[in-house]
Amino acid sequence: MTQPIRPFPRGERRLARRLPRRVFLERTLRAGTVGAVALWTPGVLADELTATPSSRSLEGPFYPDVMPLDTDNDLLIVNDSITPAVGEVTHLHGTVTTRAGTPLRNAFVEIWQCDANQNYRHSRGAHDELAPDANFQGYGRFLTNVKGEYYFRIIKPVPYVVGNTFRTPHIHFAVSRHGERLFTSQMLVNGHPDNARDRLTQRIEDPVAKETILVDFDPLPGSKIGELTARFDIVLGQTVEELEDGSLGWGLGRV
Repeated sequence: MTQPIRPFPRGERRLARRLPRRVFLERTLRAGTVGAVALWTPGVLADELTATPSSRSLEGPFYPDVMPLDTDNDLLIVNDSITPAVGEVTHLHGTVTTRAGTPLRNAFVEIWQCDANQNYRHSRGAHDELAPDANFQGYGRFLTNVKGEYYFRIIKPVPYVVGNTFRTPHIHFAVSRHGERLFTSQMLVNGHPDNARDRLTQRIEDPVAKETILVDFDPLPGSKIGELTARFDIVLGQTVEELEDGSLGWGLGRV
């Protein structure tokens, strides 16, 4: 079941976390002379965007080895079931852009996460004692629109222990286009106490880069069932150019 992209506003707190403090202050001051709209226009001072950390090693061992029958962007409902998955309902959204601030349309965004019982959609990703939630899809995909936006309905991630491995709450992300993987990373819950001892967090030494994968989970305004909203904006570390024939080309800034 495909869900529409919901227009949640981008808060200044998230922008400040994305940019070095000096750059954020310069943008705020400049808004007084060039207008507040310039703060949100793709490409304005965009060479200063911080790339989201990406590495194939961040894919982890539990990318689905058998895809679920339902692979849409609503992970709480499997096919035509009327029973939702267990967990804190979260509306996850964001954009995929280049470091130049250019939205990447028709980007194939994939996410996967464990269920509330710490089980992945993977033959080796099962908890020893807790049964999988049969109503949780565990994996989803979405094509970004012309603004580079994506949207998923998920549960707020939980910590897990599989075998001897402990992980803080997180969601795996991958972005591809025209069959080429452009980005692989993980998104963590900002402020979670287990982040400090998580092996992924410890491996990212750059504090500015680390901030880009820490995401706030806030109450959804007007929700009567305690839903949450979370925004994760992905900034690719490559210079991506869309050619006239729709294919993907690379500029000089590829890393």
